[in-house]
Amino acid sequence: MPLSVSLSIKGDTTVIELAGELDAETAPDFHQTIEKAAGHGSTTVEIRMADVGYMASAGLRSLVFARQKVADNVTIKVVGAIEPVCRTIRTAGLDRSIVLSDE
Repeated sequence: MPLSVSLSIKGDTTVIELAGELDAETAPDFHQTIEKAAGHGSTTVEIRMADVGYMASAGLRSLVFARQKVADNVTIKVVGAIEPVCRTIRTAGLDRSIVLSDE
């Protein structure tokens, strides 16, 4: 299934909206958007994942890539991810460097 990726700026927050499956085939699209987001100087990068039904290990690598690309003082927030995706993020220990949020 393809991945839809959109980027918007809302105040000091860069919002990346994802829909579809985040896997090895679709991760490069997400990486390009992260590159754009990193250049905006926002204090928060919000990755909305409510419409992501599946995330492979490439998705985890993408979140690590996001953490590496933005400044250390920028908060990365994953919003609305379904429980299996949240569980994958927690199991990998990424919840120590990104924020998981329901809203």
